[in-house]
Amino acid sequence: MRNIPVITKNLLIINAIVFIATYIIERAGIDFTSIFGLHFFLAEDFHIYQFVTYQFLHGGFTHIFFNMFALWMFGCVIENVWGPKKFLFYYISCGVGAGVLQELAQLCSFYFTVSAQDPSIGMLDIFAVGDALSRQLNSWTTIGASGAVYAILLAFGMTFPNERIFIFPLPIPVKAKWFVMFYAGIEFFSAMSGPGDNVAHMAHLGGMLFGYLMIRYWNKNPHSGGFGERNNIFGNLKDGFGRQKKNFFSGFGNGRPSSGNDGDVSGRQRFSREDDWEYNERMKARQVETDRILDKIRKSGYDSLTESEKRFLFESGDK
Repeated sequence: MRNIPVITKNLLIINAIVFIATYIIERAGIDFTSIFGLHFFLAEDFHIYQFVTYQFLHGGFTHIFFNMFALWMFGCVIENVWGPKKFLFYYISCGVGAGVLQELAQLCSFYFTVSAQDPSIGMLDIFAVGDALSRQLNSWTTIGASGAVYAILLAFGMTFPNERIFIFPLPIPVKAKWFVMFYAGIEFFSAMSGPGDNVAHMAHLGGMLFGYLMIRYWNKNPHSGGFGERNNIFGNLKDGFGRQKKNFFSGFGNGRPSSGNDGDVSGRQRFSREDDWEYNERMKARQVETDRILDKIRKSGYDSLTESEKRFLFESGDK
């Protein structure tokens, strides 16, 4: 536990505590899930705070185990790269976004159900019908951290697309980008297959969608969000380990100038006395050092870096 970064560690602890507390409280006759689970917004028991609280509730041991395992496995890496403030903002925001998409999916489902019984009911009439059935709609409740966890999985795939990971029971490693796309495809197919498995597939897709949009925005605006210099560093590096030459996912900048682009022009203006050979050798040496430092972060975390290594990354991110 000492090696787990602070936000990931606290999220694991809070989810475990809430899971145990839910079991104890509901055995005492209090419907904890009904109070803090995310209800359909036309339901009588819906409250806006449920967009956050539902993320810390789980329906059983298997549910919380796999969510927390994925959070530990991928969250540790992403938090070490992004830093705690950015990671927490991303996690909670994507959980809220997952809840929003789930609400929209439930609205569509409710409309099609009602219109199938009475074709004269239009979309504007559905709110009046929902108000009349608000008590019955309380049964539509969503719980779980899956939406936020799927967003963390997406962040790993976009940050380290070519990093190989093992998936049980496959005997060979799979690149992270294919792993993420495989899971997204399963969720999309499951969502389109219709309800029946009691799983909020649209919430999973919603977390990934909001995560994708957020990461794309951060990479285009590396100084936005007030997350400090670390956001600027890693938003400008091509991928988290610095070893891949091309990224399957778009939106990640290249940390070094190449021949013929604006970065090369600015570099030539700054080091006008260098010839081509010297310039290329200096860029190659800088890239080798960047690779070494990012490998160190992957193995031991950001806090293991020396002050000179951190300063090197800060300077590299501004190039």
